[in-house]
Amino acid sequence: MSHIKRSCTQTFVRGINLFLVFLTIALVLTACTPGEQTPVDYVFDDLGRLVAINGTPQRIISLAPSNTEILFALGLGDRVVGVTEYCNYPPEAQQKEKVMGYSTPDIEKIVALDPDLILAGYGNPIDVVYTLEELGLTVFGIKTTDLDDLLNDIKTVAEITDKEVEAQALTSEMAVGIQAVTNQTEELEQRPKVFYIVGHEPSLWTAGSGTFIHELIEKGGGVNTCQNISGYAEISIEYVLARDPEIIITSEYSYDWAMNTTGPLASTNASQSGRIYTCDDDLVQRPGPRLVKGLEWFAHFIQHDIFPEEPED
Repeated sequence: MSHIKRSCTQTFVRGINLFLVFLTIALVLTACTPGEQTPVDYVFDDLGRLVAINGTPQRIISLAPSNTEILFALGLGDRVVGVTEYCNYPPEAQQKEKVMGYSTPDIEKIVALDPDLILAGYGNPIDVVYTLEELGLTVFGIKTTDLDDLLNDIKTVAEITDKEVEAQALTSEMAVGIQAVTNQTEELEQRPKVFYIVGHEPSLWTAGSGTFIHELIEKGGGVNTCQNISGYAEISIEYVLARDPEIIITSEYSYDWAMNTTGPLASTNASQSGRIYTCDDDLVQRPGPRLVKGLEWFAHFIQHDIFPEEPED
């Protein structure tokens, strides 16, 4: 009887072991089956961070108007669940949930929207990026420095969101628009001195080298009077007057101030000749697909004889 018990026990143990072997194999095969596991891609963002992208994002929050424009231009409007209060283009973006301002996003509201991708932009506080990251959210930072960088940023967003085909069409169209301007300006010898005003209160700010606005001036056929300054910087009126710009392009907010005939810029060549201009800020201050239109406006202002017609909407 004890012999029979031992035989039954051994048979039972062998059966359990065999079951565990088959179960382990099944689990391994299941884990390796395509479509059953979530692929993880690791991509460096413009903040120098290696960001893990888990699968294809379906719930996206944009923390910058430029990012919002890129997302909609790639056909991702239906996946956007949150934007900033300043995201006004395209019109459909205004119907999305607002996560407060550009520099003051509402952390609680962002978390409540349960995003699987957050696109941060230049100007978003870095501590906000780190806070969201610490909460387990996927944050990808974009900081566009020039037009080529913009095209690459669009392609990167497309790779993350599985919109490569749309990105190829979009960036190709943008590249054609850029080339249409530079074909007319890259060999120019007569290049007027151009000063760009980002804002004038409480202090005067401009765009130096390493900014996309600087490139709009250069590709538009001018010379940036502040090219020796790096990035966006505060400058003095004396600095501007010493360089006596021939053309001044200003944000809409600062246009009336710049046009003041008794103001601090009245003695400049630009003021004396009536060459102070402005256009829609969103076209020249947002590094999105419409920045090409901003380049066309700059070329129209700077090289009016070559580009006499105002750019079409």
